[in-house]
Amino acid sequence: MRKKQTSGYNGKVNLITLTSPKSPVVEAYHSLRTNILFSGLDKPIRSILVTSPLPSGGKTTTVSNLGVTISRTGARVIIVDGDLRRPAIHRVFGLDNKMGLTNLLVEENLTVDDALQETEMENLYILTSGPLPPNPSELIVSAAFNKLIEKVKEQCDFLLVDSSPVLAVTDPALLSRYVDGTILVLNFGDIPREVAQKAKEQLDNVKANIIGAVLNRIPSNGTGYYYYYYYHYYGEHGEKERRKKRRHRSPESTSE
Repeated sequence: MRKKQTSGYNGKVNLITLTSPKSPVVEAYHSLRTNILFSGLDKPIRSILVTSPLPSGGKTTTVSNLGVTISRTGARVIIVDGDLRRPAIHRVFGLDNKMGLTNLLVEENLTVDDALQETEMENLYILTSGPLPPNPSELIVSAAFNKLIEKVKEQCDFLLVDSSPVLAVTDPALLSRYVDGTILVLNFGDIPREVAQKAKEQLDNVKANIIGAVLNRIPSNGTGYYYYYYYHYYGEHGEKERRKKRRHRSPESTSE
């Protein structure tokens, strides 16, 4: 296990669940965590892919804050940076990216513990992307990737995977087959309805288990207010139910 070398959180992205744990906006992540934990009716959801239709959709900030929130329940959480084109998880947590996922795929002598990094949270660990490969999609569909993900699952109670945008490349669709569920993150005002629908259809085409969508950054009644929605998909006909709606004051903006 690689220990965090710095003292104190120094990530470049505002992780509000770490920097302001008592902020009312953190309650939105608590609601998201609760919805996820109750979304598996027949089979508990223990591994999740988080993606967005296009770049700058809020996926990285969402998966990072969600990881912090789940780890506070005492569950051992591993966040894997599966975005092998524009990785950002290492910057969020102020970690190096010299060794990560890609190293484990190509260097047979390495174990998961060699690349896994500690964070400021006692139960939260990060597997960064590692050096960027020339062939991300080919790596993702390999038998070695499947074997590696299974090994990572064995070392945690909850696995979260950040990925590339679903409409930009095929990587998220390929990654969705390794997890129990997929969450689509949408930023209000940035994603037209037809684009969001196209992203969902692309995931449906590979039979991804879309357990819900997060719609954030909806301004209301003045600057600094945001609504957070979580939609839970269920049933054989894909009916959906709006599970939670929260309104919070927050200066935070989401960029990844």
